[in-house]
Amino acid sequence: MSVFDRIRGEFVDVIEWLDDSRDTMVWRFPRHDSAIKMGAQLTVREAQTAVFVNEGQIADVFEPGRYRLETNNMPVLTTLQNWKHGFDSPFKVDVYFVNTRLFTDLKWGTRNPVMMRDAEFGVVRLRAFGAYAARIVDPPLFLRELVGTDPRFRTDEVSEYLRQMIVSRMGPALAAAGVPAIDLVTRQTEIAATLATALTTELAPVGVAVPTFLIENISLPDEVEEALDKRTQMGVLGDLDRYTRFQTANALEDAANNPSGGGSEGIGLGMGLAVGQQMAESLRPARDPAAGRAGDLAAGPPPLPGTGAPWYLGVAGRQHGPLDEGGLREAAAAGTLTPGTLVWRQGMAGWTSAAEIPEVAALLAAAPPPLPPQ
Repeated sequence: MSVFDRIRGEFVDVIEWLDDSRDTMVWRFPRHDSAIKMGAQLTVREAQTAVFVNEGQIADVFEPGRYRLETNNMPVLTTLQNWKHGFDSPFKVDVYFVNTRLFTDLKWGTRNPVMMRDAEFGVVRLRAFGAYAARIVDPPLFLRELVGTDPRFRTDEVSEYLRQMIVSRMGPALAAAGVPAIDLVTRQTEIAATLATALTTELAPVGVAVPTFLIENISLPDEVEEALDKRTQMGVLGDLDRYTRFQTANALEDAANNPSGGGSEGIGLGMGLAVGQQMAESLRPARDPAAGRAGDLAAGPPPLPGTGAPWYLGVAGRQHGPLDEGGLREAAAAGTLTPGTLVWRQGMAGWTSAAEIPEVAALLAAAPPPLPPQ
């Protein structure tokens, strides 16, 4: 083998890229200052594009396929190198493989809440997160605008730029939807499609498209969600009085089914008394609203020794008493006790007008009439 053949054996004669990652967008072929042999084999696989850069200037672009590098399939490089005639010597050029597949593992989210004016809640703060897919649609433009001379350009180098762009578009998109915050879930797909179109248009100058955009969740602040949960619970429970009785009955039944459950006899007795009190209260006839605090006056003090049960007056919704017979006479004389005044004492079913109780009506008859005006 001649010296010239050994030297030619050091030239690069196979150019290809087998991607073993999921996040590499652009990869530069490691030439290591070795020249590429004229007639070398270039293999561009599906979802790849090979871009030749000569002295910092983008030259030829190769789509998927297998190529034997010659002057006739490198027209731009041939012109730049001023190869007027057939050329069969090694040459130096940077080869960038651009991954044009769909990158689907990209996430986005709002670090700070998005302010929105809502018709129902007023001004609210919304958070949102989701995923999106991006694709390089113009490899030369992408190299020129974003990659530069980076030998291995990954998604994390552009994801923050894309996230900021998404968040800047999220607020206007939510406001343009024109629906209450609580109903945004019904418009998530429509809002996502609008954002995908807007992002693709804005990223066109750097050679990137966003064909898929997903909104996984739009959430309100924790305190607002807690208030909504309470409102939902109130709606589910409905009549709280019936719900309380139902819960009490269930607890009583559980206690009865477990008689040896450690003190359950006392618990069952207490539950039974509580249920009995609730049932008695529900069966008690409704009182006249004019009686005021009649329900609170049912348990009066016991009578004094040697006297009858004391009387109570209901005047203007307030309780007066206890009064003995003398007190009733004074109240009648003062005009506080009239035939229409409600009176009650222990043993009576409820408050009753004074005129309907004979012993009180007699006191009214014995009382002097009011003095004539002077």
